[in-house]
Amino acid sequence: MKKALRRLDSVHKKLLDAVSTLELQRYSQRPADGEWSVAEIVHHLCLVEDRVIKELEGAIGRAPQRVGFFRRLIPTSIVSVRLIRVKAPKAMNPLDAPAKDVALENYDRTRNRLKALCATHGNERFRNLVFKHGFWARLTAWQLSHLSVITSSATTNRFAKC
Repeated sequence: MKKALRRLDSVHKKLLDAVSTLELQRYSQRPADGEWSVAEIVHHLCLVEDRVIKELEGAIGRAPQRVGFFRRLIPTSIVSVRLIRVKAPKAMNPLDAPAKDVALENYDRTRNRLKALCATHGNERFRNLVFKHGFWARLTAWQLSHLSVITSSATTNRFAKC
């Protein structure tokens, strides 16, 4: 879990560095029809991580559960390849993205809450928490924390190409 938290910090810093230097027009402008702006992507990351935190906080209060052996082997890193594009659920659509400074504050606050939750409950507990993901079905909280790192990392790489 410590390694995941270090990666989370590293990716978080890279994303903030990439986004904070963008001009306001580039930050809020969609690159093409049907694609999200940087503002919408940052807002989406906050919405998703906030939802994940709420689900994990609820799961911590329940008895430990296990995900099947083969399900635990799912490499969440395939998300970064993006061979399959999955449409975000309505609740995760970044409608009315806030101003850049507010969005970055929200992103900081949400990411810090996720890190605190990971640090407080540790690796073993996260391997015994089950989260129902819309696309992946059942994942352990440990897999989910890694998925968050991978998604943010892939997003940061996309920003770097802008």
